[in-house]
Amino acid sequence: MAGYNKLNKRPALRDAILRNQVTTLLWNGRLETTYARAKAVQRIAEKIIALAVRTYDDTVTVQKDTVDSKGVKSKREVINDGPKKLAARRKIMAQVYDVQEQRAPKEPKADFIARTEDIKHPLLEKIFNVYGPRYKKRAEEMGTNGGYTRVVRLGARRGDAAEAAIIELV
Repeated sequence: MAGYNKLNKRPALRDAILRNQVTTLLWNGRLETTYARAKAVQRIAEKIIALAVRTYDDTVTVQKDTVDSKGVKSKREVINDGPKKLAARRKIMAQVYDVQEQRAPKEPKADFIARTEDIKHPLLEKIFNVYGPRYKKRAEEMGTNGGYTRVVRLGARRGDAAEAAIIELV
């Protein structure tokens, strides 16, 4: 997972930091960190989003047999991931942490459960259902692939004088 820059950390710690920051960036859309870490996070996030853009629409419709509580069999259509999307989903799952959906302030528990009952991996759903179509449309309009993130330098951070930066999704 680690990029070219080693960030003066042991490999396991460096990978955990980058994985955490990529997860935070993709979940929130914005992250403030040091410039060196922002550039490392940018490389990983760009690859994840590019993978989602290429594979988000690969789905297969299958028929499943279901049995209800009375023993009546019925068939229903289910939309599953195609082989490319499934491989991409597994690859992305290996590179980010699983973030759980949070209950909104003053949201009733029943509404929260109803909203999240079908979602097992909210971050992956966000990547494929929000970022995939958005950046595919952007790529078609601009005629370019990539450029999904932006790094803005903030200058020296107070306290340790590290060069701070904001990385955000475009």
